[in-house]
Amino acid sequence: MVAIIAERRSYVAGKWIEGDSTFAVENPADESNVLDLPATPVTEIERAITEARRSFDSGVWADAAPAARAKTLSAFIDHLEESAAPLVATMIAEAGQPTMFAEYAQLRAGLALARSTIDLYLSLPQEESNPVPVDELTRARLMLSIRRYEPVGVVSAITPYNAAFLMGLQKIVPALLAGNSVVLRPSPLTPISSLIFGVAAEAAGLPPGVFSVVVEDGSAGAELLTAHPAVDMVSFTGSTVVGRRILAQAAPTVKRVALELGGKSAQIYLPDAISKAAAGAVAVIAATAGQACVAATRMLVPAEQKDEVIAAVSQAYSAIDVGAPTDPKTAMGPVISAAQRERCERFVALAQEHGGKVACGGGRPAGLERGYYFEPTVLDLPDNSNPAAQEEIFGPVIAVLGYTDIDDAVRIANDSPFGLSGQVYSADTGAATAVARRLRTGAVNVNAGMFSAYAPSGGYKQSGLGRERGAEGIRAFQEVKHLAIGELK
Repeated sequence: MVAIIAERRSYVAGKWIEGDSTFAVENPADESNVLDLPATPVTEIERAITEARRSFDSGVWADAAPAARAKTLSAFIDHLEESAAPLVATMIAEAGQPTMFAEYAQLRAGLALARSTIDLYLSLPQEESNPVPVDELTRARLMLSIRRYEPVGVVSAITPYNAAFLMGLQKIVPALLAGNSVVLRPSPLTPISSLIFGVAAEAAGLPPGVFSVVVEDGSAGAELLTAHPAVDMVSFTGSTVVGRRILAQAAPTVKRVALELGGKSAQIYLPDAISKAAAGAVAVIAATAGQACVAATRMLVPAEQKDEVIAAVSQAYSAIDVGAPTDPKTAMGPVISAAQRERCERFVALAQEHGGKVACGGGRPAGLERGYYFEPTVLDLPDNSNPAAQEEIFGPVIAVLGYTDIDDAVRIANDSPFGLSGQVYSADTGAATAVARRLRTGAVNVNAGMFSAYAPSGGYKQSGLGRERGAEGIRAFQEVKHLAIGELK
């Protein structure tokens, strides 16, 4: 059995910090204690911020050539790849993720994303001519109008529990490439895997102060990272409830805030694609136990075919192997905590109180007495006002709703405070794409999906602000400066 990563210390401004107190990191698959992790003292978290400020203002990293920063970050990624085996073991232990998900969806996809992000960054201009009509240049007596992209400054990166390693790379790499200094604070539920970033930063030779990793059991450090006047930007992935608090904490200093928040995405099946619904439903919960903000947990199907779809999805869900993440047969592991399992139970009960029916699952699996497991669950909902259709559950629960026609399907899909993702299926790609264009959401997959450094993601409405990945995800960590250059006469 492969051991988890050995590092237990926080990495603050180029130094390793032991911490004065510890907190327990629990394995959600069997409720055992993975380890007692030393917490970063709040005074050290503040030092991480002030040293990030110092390093940025000194220009030791911000003023380096883009190619030099890219070379250092390539070495950073190389070191992460060398730690693949213990990293996978760590993600399985702290998050309860099946081995295939930890290795491929987090580690391999994360490393590939990071390398492609470097390529994308190097392809983007850091200065470019600003398109201005010649007569305006003449009137202003200008020779040049230039748009210049510069780093924002000190960035707080706060990552979620469900994909700590992948989300860490998705924030760290573009922020550092752009020349910022970064303080990373992972979720207290899955903090161990993120310590490897400190090891990689030291191995790659990042200048002291440019990057820190801090861990904590509570929220005092996170609140400092979102409110401190020396921080210029907060990049957060997590719930909408916490996102609102971060906005309030960042407001007094008018920080830039990038938020990827909750979702209640819809997958719409046009009448000719009903046969694909069962597979689409399995994809929502397989490997992640539904713990993905982009999970399309509302399934919209023609009303006259709803019973057929519910039967097919229920059959598929009943066949999903739920169990220990280390078992090769396991397709779905536990949710992260007892509180998250209770949330699933609560919303199943609320769904029934408001006229819904449980078609499959709805409780704790038999034979799994330890661990925070919840059955793959299919809810037959009468309408989109049901609490299970409006609130993000973040568990292995899918809601099936019927629509009368395409306009009704679009109305139901858009009837949500969220707008993070969506899916449309049909053999008629043109018809499906026409539906996709009408959805008020940051990304829509038509018959297929793509996860790429070149493809942006982010939310409409209460699903967030800004974009991650793509050129927009890099520009999110940059300021735009306009240079108007004229001849002195």
